Amino acid sequence: MENKTRILPTVADLLALKGKRQLTMLKFFSLDEAAAAEVAGIDIASVPADVLFHPEYRQFAPTIFSMAGQTHTECGSPSEYLKWCNSAIEKGADALYCSGSFETVSMLSNEYIPVVGHVGLVPARATWTGGFKAVGKTATDALELLQQVKSYENAGAIGVELEVVPVEVADEISKRTSILVWSMGAGAGCDAQYLYSNDILGYTDGHIPRHAKVYRDFKSEFERLQNERVGAFKEFIEDVNNGNFPEETHLVRMQQDELAKFRELLDKI
Repeated sequence: MENKTRILPTVADLLALKGKRQLTMLKFFSLDEAAAAEVAGIDIASVPADVLFHPEYRQFAPTIFSMAGQTHTECGSPSEYLKWCNSAIEKGADALYCSGSFETVSMLSNEYIPVVGHVGLVPARATWTGGFKAVGKTATDALELLQQVKSYENAGAIGVELEVVPVEVADEISKRTSILVWSMGAGAGCDAQYLYSNDILGYTDGHIPRHAKVYRDFKSEFERLQNERVGAFKEFIEDVNNGNFPEETHLVRMQQDELAKFRELLDKI
């Protein structure tokens, strides 16, 4: 069901909203989740490439500002990364998440590719910040985060994801940059609140992050449905073994006169 009151925002539209209202952002993993996010009114999404590039994606999420990501190490050289990003834009991405250097961000933005960076707890670089824990809890570390955000701004990024950073630090950073700041565990002083759909829906395997909020219990529902699948398949096997399937309602019958003719033909073989 398409949301008739919305249109797909541009980069300029989102930048114009900075400081005016909190946007909502998800990472989701399927077309079903994309459709639900569209109907619910989610503003922004980070989407796996295979979902975003699906030929029917925009039928499910026509007005969600959608970005894809591929690490620079997966893509190869800077020129190969640029080629992948250009292809992603052609396939429908509104922006690209970039895990590369500020020089890589600058290269992409110089080619008019909307780029989003990542500051704070960056899982791929967690070893440099002491592991999977909050970043920016000292004055010196907090100032370094601001400097990183300003470096993204100077490199031409349209926004940054600020992950697991003290709320006071995130507030000050967001006020001191012209680009969008998307909060994942960084408080409400940023421009968007960002969560994963698997956390919201309650089907995360293992640890649920402190900053996540669970709204539903899909894990139990998935388990229930799997048990129902197993039960249905077992009943089918039992029916076959006991001669209870197929029943008369599942059969196609031949007219008696045609059946008689068929048997006469068989007798002549």
